[in-house]
Amino acid sequence: MMYAFTDEQEELRVLVREFVARVSPESEVRRLMDTQHGYDTSVWHQLGLELGIVGLAIPEEYGGLGQGFAAVGVVLEEAGAGLLCAPYFSSVVLAGELLVACDDTAAKQDYLPRIAAGELRGTLAIAEDNGCADLSDIETSARRVDGQWRLEGHKSYVIDGATAQLILVAARTESGTSLFAVESAAAGLHVEALSTLDLTRKQARLQFESVPARLIGDEGAAAPALRRILDLAALGLAAEQAGGAARTLEMAVEYAKVRFQYGRAIGSFQAIKHKCADMLLEVECARSAAYQGLWATDDDSADLALAASIAKSRCSEAFTHCAYENIQIHGGIGFTWEHPAHLYLRRAKSTALLFGDAAYHRERVASLIGA
Repeated sequence: MMYAFTDEQEELRVLVREFVARVSPESEVRRLMDTQHGYDTSVWHQLGLELGIVGLAIPEEYGGLGQGFAAVGVVLEEAGAGLLCAPYFSSVVLAGELLVACDDTAAKQDYLPRIAAGELRGTLAIAEDNGCADLSDIETSARRVDGQWRLEGHKSYVIDGATAQLILVAARTESGTSLFAVESAAAGLHVEALSTLDLTRKQARLQFESVPARLIGDEGAAAPALRRILDLAALGLAAEQAGGAARTLEMAVEYAKVRFQYGRAIGSFQAIKHKCADMLLEVECARSAAYQGLWATDDDSADLALAASIAKSRCSEAFTHCAYENIQIHGGIGFTWEHPAHLYLRRAKSTALLFGDAAYHRERVASLIGA
């Protein structure tokens, strides 16, 4: 079955593209990279209150628009193209979608309306020092102390972990994998900002020392919701990567038209033409894989896991390839700190590792199809 965006989703794309172009020029991206929080609070408020796109996929009964995850994918694709510095992925995909997937009405009523309005920023802490977001690797634990749940352990590579107000933590209890909510001001929570390759997306390491936490859902019953959110996270990043790959292709073609050597635009040389053609193939393949995955989420398809892994592996490779080729076409200037080409390469390399690299997802695809 072929996937097609609705008229409303295409209108959303135009709206977000214009917004990103206005608030996320290269100069602003570089400014925010050097700040502690990594984003502009006024822009975040515009996303939540003026545009209303923070609550796109959150059900209407919890203050959202109930538009489904495909609409979120549209936003992420355009955000990826413009390297938008905002906690959208962490709050909307990781925190918001996880709460939606959990069987805890009280938690949904408490948190989702505020997330939808842009008043509450959240994130998910699942990976530990090995960087793997696999449920079998979770060592952080939780136990009851005088009737209160307490967390012990650490989490690494937590996206926007230093600025999120609500941290959803995957931990082990006697009954199995459980999910907990922790407020950023909780006693015993120690946050260390990490120095990472991609400065446009802040990450942190969290240490839990008897941190008070709220159990979300039933004890030991978090695995299904966490597995779904890991698939949605992979798809969200795939949409971002497709947008970033498309932008690097645009940059390469634009430069090839205006850069002259030997009296000719370099775009007229066969080698450059072939590079651009290969980049176009990568972009179209990435879009196809990402869009098919987004369709699987709206259709509640049983193939979500397969679609997510196909999309993440394909889009990771496509974005990395296009980012490298963009630098090659730009030549020496593309390697300099002053040129934006390297910013896209850093984003490509970073997102390729988050929530499973291409090799991990290819192995998962093989397992899912019984190979």
